[in-house]
Amino acid sequence: MRAHLRARGRANFSLTPRIMEGISLFVTVVVVIGVIVVLSVFFYFVPFFLWLSAKVSGVRISLIQLFLMRIRNVPPGVIVPSLIEAHKAGLHSITRDNLEAHYMTGGHVQRVVHALVSASKAGIELSFEKATAIDLAGRDVFEAVQTSVNPKVIDTPPVAAVAKNGIQLIAKARVTVRANIHQLVGGAGEDTILARVGEGIVSSIGSAASHEEVLENPDSISKLVLRKGLDAGTAFEILSIDIADIDVGKNIGATLQMDQANADKNIAQAKAEERRAMAVALEQEMKAKAQQARAEVIQAEAEVPKALAQALRDGNMGFMDFYRLENLKGDTAMRDNFSKFGKDDVKDILK
Repeated sequence: MRAHLRARGRANFSLTPRIMEGISLFVTVVVVIGVIVVLSVFFYFVPFFLWLSAKVSGVRISLIQLFLMRIRNVPPGVIVPSLIEAHKAGLHSITRDNLEAHYMTGGHVQRVVHALVSASKAGIELSFEKATAIDLAGRDVFEAVQTSVNPKVIDTPPVAAVAKNGIQLIAKARVTVRANIHQLVGGAGEDTILARVGEGIVSSIGSAASHEEVLENPDSISKLVLRKGLDAGTAFEILSIDIADIDVGKNIGATLQMDQANADKNIAQAKAEERRAMAVALEQEMKAKAQQARAEVIQAEAEVPKALAQALRDGNMGFMDFYRLENLKGDTAMRDNFSKFGKDDVKDILK
């Protein structure tokens, strides 16, 4: 019994170091994980390397300010590089508070800083307030600065217009524009420029006496359109308008005349048909009236024997008077028959 207890004690004593080693390993892993988590949280809320980069670049910003940015949900990874870019470009008037305020209002901080740096290098007057206003208005301020430095060309869609002689011309133009920084807020866009240029082309071609005149001097369209000041109230300044292509279209004047002639012919045919229908109706009406008149005559003739009989009964007419009337009727019928005889009938009678 004692031997058994001694063997069991030796086994427990041998297992104790292993358990201690396992516990120490577990604690070490937990500590390492905890240190990693703590460092991750620390470096997330306190971006030390961004602070170090700002210090090396000469931008004054503290770790407390970077921590407060995280609390305000402002990413230091956007603000600090933009501050460094502005500082290196010599834009010392741009502060951290300005960039934070613009970010919190929904603006694009990096785009605004890029635009300010480009404008400064190109000698274009652009303040931070103006750039942020343009950005908040929904326009790409960096692209606007680039367009101011390097004008872009806008191709108009084909514009069809008709000269005074009725010939259609189809023109395509290229409009060279650059951004007007001071009109970007509230100014009209490219669609307005295209619409106004198209209107000017139509007006210029429409005022020409013939299409040959336009084809001989296509630059007259550009000159007339430029004189109208089509860029007023827009976000662009028109530098030039060049006519890229002019094609001759349909003879609209002849087509309209043909359509008018066909319309007049159809109207004349309709009126003639109306008159014919009225004539047919009048003829039918006259035939109906003639039939009615014959019916009335027949009706009147039917009353004559009745009147004679009544006159004889009343004694207003004697027998000899009736006899003379019958002779007169027979003589009249004979004369009617004689009037219907031709020359051949007379010769036969004489023979």
